[in-house]
Amino acid sequence: MTEVLVVDDEPSMLRALHLNLTARGYQVITAEDGTSALNKFGLHEPAVVVLDLGLPDIDGLDVIRAIRTGSQVPILVLSARVGSNDKVAALDLGADDYVTKPFDMNELLARLRAATRRGSPDAGRRKVVAFADVTVDLDSKQVLVAGEPVHLTRTEWHLLELLLHNPEKLITSRQLLIALRGQPDHTDPSYLRIYMAQLRKKLEPDPARPKHLLTEPGMGYRFTS
Repeated sequence: MTEVLVVDDEPSMLRALHLNLTARGYQVITAEDGTSALNKFGLHEPAVVVLDLGLPDIDGLDVIRAIRTGSQVPILVLSARVGSNDKVAALDLGADDYVTKPFDMNELLARLRAATRRGSPDAGRRKVVAFADVTVDLDSKQVLVAGEPVHLTRTEWHLLELLLHNPEKLITSRQLLIALRGQPDHTDPSYLRIYMAQLRKKLEPDPARPKHLLTEPGMGYRFTS
């Protein structure tokens, strides 16, 4: 059974998540504040963490910082904070995804499954990724669309590779800029939009309505198959 640590200061939310996750085969550990969350994390070493940011003792962002000092366990942030600044801060600190309250339980479960897959021992071993009529060989760095090779520039390939290695994960613009340029500051914000538009033109069936290379407004980008 996959062990999940759920951290939320709302007893009704904890009960609902415990019930839904247990019914789907997860082993659930709960915590109502940041201190107990970190204690239970150290004791149980769960496979994934579902974390509310608004905790009574320690801010959820500080919980992420503490976990990331020694673990890369997937962290799914669950919060009523709707501002993009909090979302970006959580993701930049190392959270894997972000779901805003109120949420659809099926969406949360889908995000949780994706986070769990990324944290599994085989998560980093994908060699070939296929979506729509696109096939990407990550080892040979070849891209085929409808069986025909497509040329990508070095930057386009690097951007695509970062997204494909993190399926379903929201990657912030800052994280991408650091990976692509070495630093995120003093960079024209249109930089990523230009290269993403070029990738969509080459790979998406309908570039104006992308289904796989997605933009999360104000935050970053996500690949979904």
